[in-house]
Amino acid sequence: MRQILLITDGCSNVGVQPAVAAAQARDAGIAVNVVGIVDEGTIGEYGAAEIADIARAGGGISRIVNQRQLAQTMQMMTRKTVVQTIHQAVNHELKHILGREEESVRVEVLPPEQRAEVVRVMDEMGEETPLRVALLIDTSASMKPKLPAVEEAIHDLMLSLQARKGKSELSVFHFPGSHGDEHAVMDMDWAADMNRVRRLFQRLNIRGTTPTGPALLHVIDFYQYDSRARTDNIPYYSSSSNREGTGTDGVWSDYIV
Repeated sequence: MRQILLITDGCSNVGVQPAVAAAQARDAGIAVNVVGIVDEGTIGEYGAAEIADIARAGGGISRIVNQRQLAQTMQMMTRKTVVQTIHQAVNHELKHILGREEESVRVEVLPPEQRAEVVRVMDEMGEETPLRVALLIDTSASMKPKLPAVEEAIHDLMLSLQARKGKSELSVFHFPGSHGDEHAVMDMDWAADMNRVRRLFQRLNIRGTTPTGPALLHVIDFYQYDSRARTDNIPYYSSSSNREGTGTDGVWSDYIV
C-alpha cells in the first residue's frame, strides 16, 4: 500500500500544477494526502483551496491544521487512508463475487454475520498490510518557521507506524532543492528504524519558490523506479529536470518568487 503525505502551506508557483501531478499519482496506485499549515488572510485562503484540490485529485484526504495539531493529524490521515483503501478494495471484490455493479453493493448491506466477518478481515488487513509512506515536505521560504514542528511530527509518525503489525516504511523528501532544476531532494530512503529520522532539516537551503507539482512527480518517479529496481536492479535517477512545463495546460508558465 503506497501513500504520499504532502506537508505544505499551498501557494505552488513553479511547474506543473499540483492537482495534475496528484492525479497522475492516483493513476499509479498512490494515494496523495495533504496536511496544510496555512496562515491567515488571502494567502491562507488560496493555499487552503489548492490543498483541497491536490487531495481530491490524488484520491486522498486533506486537513488544515496549526503546528500543535500536526503530529496527531499526520497519524490520523495515514491510518484513515489505509482503511479507506482496504474498504474500497473489499467493496470492489464484493461486486465481482456477487456479479453486480450497483453502488448499493457494499459491506454495509451484507447480513450481520457476514458483515462482522468481513469487518474483522478488513481490520486485520489494516494492521498487517505492508505500508509505505513517502513524506514530501515543503521547505520554501514561507514554511521556514514551521519546520521544527514538522520534524517533531515525523518522529511521532514513525513511532505510530512501528506500532502496526505489518511492515511499515517511511521515506522523506523536501522541496525545492538547492539548485534551480532540482525540484525535490531525498532526505531519507525507505526506513523502518526510528533512529534514522534525526535532524533532517538542519542544513537546508531555504528558497522562495514552491514547485509542488514537479516535486510530486519526482516522488511518483521514485516509487516507480524503486518497484522496478527490486527485480531489475535499476538505479533510481531524478527526472525532475525533464518535467518542467512551459505554459501548456496544467503548467505554471512563469516563476513567481
